[in-house]
Amino acid sequence: MTGIDFIFAIAVLIMSVVFHEVSHGYSAYLLGDPTAKYAGRLTLNPIKHLDFVGSLIVPAITYLLGGFIIGWAKPVPYNPYNLKNQKWGPAIVGASGPLANFFLVAVFGLLIRFSSFLSFLPPAFWQIAILIAFINLILGVFNLIPIPPLDGSKLLFALLPYQWRHVQDFLERYGFFILIFFIIFFLRLLLPAVLSLFKLITGVAF
Repeated sequence: MTGIDFIFAIAVLIMSVVFHEVSHGYSAYLLGDPTAKYAGRLTLNPIKHLDFVGSLIVPAITYLLGGFIIGWAKPVPYNPYNLKNQKWGPAIVGASGPLANFFLVAVFGLLIRFSSFLSFLPPAFWQIAILIAFINLILGVFNLIPIPPLDGSKLLFALLPYQWRHVQDFLERYGFFILIFFIIFFLRLLLPAVLSLFKLITGVAF
C-alpha cells in the first residue's frame, strides 16, 4: 500500500466508523433514548465523531503491525436506562454498528461480484468499492469481538446469566487493556478469516 493508498484507506475508514457510530445513535433514538440527538451526534459530519487515537493513531499502528487498518470514532453517547427494552436494548444498540458495516459490505460486495454487468464504470470506482467493502468487513468482524468497549461485549452481556455477572464486571474494568493486548498480539489472526469472507462475498482474492 503506497502513501496515497493509505490516505484513501484512512478516509474510507473514517467515513465507515462515522456511519457505524451514527447507526448506534439512531438505534438508541428509535428505542427511546434521545441522548445522541441532544448531543448533536446524529450527523454524518466526521468532525463531530473523530477520535485522534482511534481514527488516526491506531489505524497507522495496525497497518504497520498487520498490513491492514482498524480504528474507531468517538462513541455516540446513549443512556441505556432510557431504552424501552432494558435487557435487549443495549445489545440491539450494540449490534446496529456492525450491522451498518455489514450493510455496506453487502452493497459494495454485490456490486463487485456482478461488476461484469457494470463494465462502464471506471477502474477507480472498483478500487474504491473494494476498499469500502474490505474495510467495513474488517470493522464489522472486529467489533463483534466480545471485549469492552467493542459492540460484541454488549451482545455477550445480554446473554450472560445473572450468576456470571462477575465476568461482566471484570471485562468492564479491564476490557480496554485486554483489547490493546489483543490488537497487538492477536488481531492479525483474524486476517485469514476476513480474506476468506471477502472472497466469498465479492469473488475477489487478495
